[in-house]
Amino acid sequence: MSSLLKTTKLCKHYGALRVTDQVSLDIQAGELHAIIGPNGAGKTTLINQLSGELVSDSGQVHFAGEDVTHLSINARARLGLLRSYQITSVFDDFTVLENATLSALGSHQQAYGAWQALLQHPTAVQAAHEGLALAGLKQHATLKAAELAYGERRQLELAMALAARPRFLLLDEPMAGMSVQESAAVVSLLQSLKGQYTILLVEHDINAVFALADRISVLVYGQLLMTGTPDDIRNNDEVRAVYLGDEEISA
Repeated sequence: MSSLLKTTKLCKHYGALRVTDQVSLDIQAGELHAIIGPNGAGKTTLINQLSGELVSDSGQVHFAGEDVTHLSINARARLGLLRSYQITSVFDDFTVLENATLSALGSHQQAYGAWQALLQHPTAVQAAHEGLALAGLKQHATLKAAELAYGERRQLELAMALAARPRFLLLDEPMAGMSVQESAAVVSLLQSLKGQYTILLVEHDINAVFALADRISVLVYGQLLMTGTPDDIRNNDEVRAVYLGDEEISA
């Protein structure tokens, strides 16, 4: 596999506090790569730097062979580097299909004029249907977003990103606040997306991470401790000492 996203010595400081410190990652096309680490490790800051939401103090980000270090969040999105919620917010009064269609339109910088005419854009509607099908929400296409359960709403956020036809998905704690059943549904969904998309996942549900990830990077106090397969991480004494402890992780 070839590298799709690569960071070199990426840093973000707030005064003397180094939130990310010389982070160098190499994520392969088609890979589901997870970032784990204790609270305050810098995981969300790193996601924000990759998406373009935060400007890095130093270091580089390359995506698909292009230096995107100084590109805006919208410019990165147009290249296919997407954070799940960044195209648009969920509109409660819109249907599920309309929300996904709006996302598909926005990703291509199309002017959608009157919102009631959203479904008159056949290419965007087709992309929206595809996103909803991939996210397991096809049967809810005509529901108002306000009628969705919490877990389904999180699925809609992912469906909206998929409707934009990304090359790379940045997912920051997609299972946060979910019930056991809802989390299991998201794990199954992400399993189905593996290989179709390159995904960087930040998630506190360790069993989900180890079930999903091809490789895992461990971030501690802003620095990359190690990157390896789930077995490498599971069996590493230093990772257990600083993060996993004695937690039993499903094989």
